[in-house]
Amino acid sequence: MDTTQDLDTRGLNCPLPILKAKKALATLQSGDVLRIVSTDPGSVRDFQAFARQTGNELVEQTSSGGDFVHLLRRR
Repeated sequence: MDTTQDLDTRGLNCPLPILKAKKALATLQSGDVLRIVSTDPGSVRDFQAFARQTGNELVEQTSSGGDFVHLLRRR
């Protein structure tokens, strides 16, 4: 999937990945996709809740080698 912007939050713990994603999403247009990479295992449920609360679409979540990748489409 094509992403509009990448955000590296590796090494940061809750709530910093969410806060940085919120700030990045504010700069994007509706329909743009933000790719967030995190090392915080809690980010999986955090981004699920964030998407529900904000109306942004959580397109995909994957994990590989300790990295958790989240794709969010701006509403």
